[in-house]
Amino acid sequence: MMRLVVPLLVLLLSTGTVRAQEWGQVAGPAPGPTQVIGFYTAGCIQGAQALPLEGPGYEAIRVSRNRYWGHPVTLAYIRTLAERVRAAGQSHLYIGDIGQPRGGPMSFGHASHQVGLDVDIWFERQPGAPRAAPDRESPRLRSLVRGDDGGIEDTVFADQHVALLRTAATMPGVDRMFVNKWIKQRICNTASGDRSWLRKLVPWYGHDEHFHVRLHCPPGNPQCTPQAAYAEDDGCGEALESWFRKAPLVPPTTPPKPYRPKLPAACQAVLTAR
Repeated sequence: MMRLVVPLLVLLLSTGTVRAQEWGQVAGPAPGPTQVIGFYTAGCIQGAQALPLEGPGYEAIRVSRNRYWGHPVTLAYIRTLAERVRAAGQSHLYIGDIGQPRGGPMSFGHASHQVGLDVDIWFERQPGAPRAAPDRESPRLRSLVRGDDGGIEDTVFADQHVALLRTAATMPGVDRMFVNKWIKQRICNTASGDRSWLRKLVPWYGHDEHFHVRLHCPPGNPQCTPQAAYAEDDGCGEALESWFRKAPLVPPTTPPKPYRPKLPAACQAVLTAR
């Protein structure tokens, strides 16, 4: 399957002196009560908790990245979703990146996932027992979109994917969920009954092999910066159609400038706390 590969960014803080790699090298969370600081793409988290690497209805994959840390509300969301999927008779979920032990920018893969309120959940599922630890590093992860980005891959896309997205989107605390434009379009064209949950599905680049759940800032986290609201309709009109008029992403011919999110000042203390 052909895939568009965009060179990975080396993420730097706005000071230019603390590199994103430093956030990824910290093995454990910052001490203290759990607090989200900043925005999803420019922030950190104190007192993050680790998702158990497997549980009823789910297993974490690519665990060597050490990105299975998040806010307790995120971990509770994952466990509840997994239980609901299991109760519906579906195979267990693959849980991907949540965040680093102290959040912050990552050296590859994401601009977001910095405050423990984002989680990637893969569309691929395998029946049977959880995979052995080594096999979790590179499981089969099929796309729901054709390799030429020309539409849905109908040999992979199934009703269970729609059911999963519906269940995930209708759970409490969900701000929005990022999916590929083709997935959003297919569901817009086929969903029946209550369509209010479709507004939670927001088109974004990629997100053809997994969907990205973003939760609201939880109560009691005054330093968490919420994302702007979006339209109250189902998002199946102009907001979606505009994505099909966008020029396709192409790899840059020169190295991109380093990404320098300006983190809240409090994140320096989170990074260095012992």
